[in-house]
Amino acid sequence: MFEKFTSSARAVVEGAVKHSERTGAEAVTEEHLLLSLLDAAGTRASSALTALGLDRRREALEGALGEARRRGGLSRTDAQALAGLGIDVAEIVARVEGTHGRGALATLRRPRRWRPAGHRPFTRDAKAVLERSLRAALARRERHIGDEHILLALATGPGVVADILTEYGASLPEVERALGDRGAWPPPAG
Repeated sequence: MFEKFTSSARAVVEGAVKHSERTGAEAVTEEHLLLSLLDAAGTRASSALTALGLDRRREALEGALGEARRRGGLSRTDAQALAGLGIDVAEIVARVEGTHGRGALATLRRPRRWRPAGHRPFTRDAKAVLERSLRAALARRERHIGDEHILLALATGPGVVADILTEYGASLPEVERALGDRGAWPPPAG
């Protein structure tokens, strides 16, 4: 599938690997893909992100992603749903962090394995984003996967990144409008 990626899409994937390495993450996540998209300049996705104002709110986006990590990967929507069941996620996070330190839920405590630079595995969710980017390109009858397809795939969710994009005004319909809606994605069910 990687051979169908445009140079801008490849740059996003490579940038995500670098973000993963820089933060010491065990694997490349959806979050790393989003951060790499935010780093891009002069591409379709970067133009859409700029049109949506996300380029000016990167710090706030990173903060929201960090808070989701502190909640063990739960989105605000998830935390609100649990609150409706009487489960106070903030209280649970506070207790865990009180015992194990700040960010205890944010990281998996596994022994680090040596990997050559640029050779990090992708999480199941990050792989799913790349697969959805292929489907987005096919739905738009395009032959190559561009960084705009990765952005569309992130916006379709499910997950924390899609929730945060929506919270910051970049839901799927807004992303499609910013890209110049060239076909329904995801395709209508039926």
